[in-house]
Amino acid sequence: MDRFQHIDDLQRAWTDQYVMVKPHRPELKRFANIVGRVVTVNFNGKALIDFQDGAWYDITASEEFLTKLDPAEGQAKYKNVNSAQPIPEKQG
Repeated sequence: MDRFQHIDDLQRAWTDQYVMVKPHRPELKRFANIVGRVVTVNFNGKALIDFQDGAWYDITASEEFLTKLDPAEGQAKYKNVNSAQPIPEKQG
């Protein structure tokens, strides 16, 4: 499989998923117990995640780092309505 196909597969698998980090990883402890939403996956294989604070964080798009939540559970626990949302009046 070529690199572009691999990235396309990651994007399909992770984009718009609600996730939580695996808190046993020391670099991710600050996100423990916070639901995030994957905005997209970049070409480095990193999921760009909105953790409800207005900023996006890049974390490897892998089950080694992230846990996907059931969509209904994730949506219920995800509190952000301001970041990565369409702005109809600014769109053509």
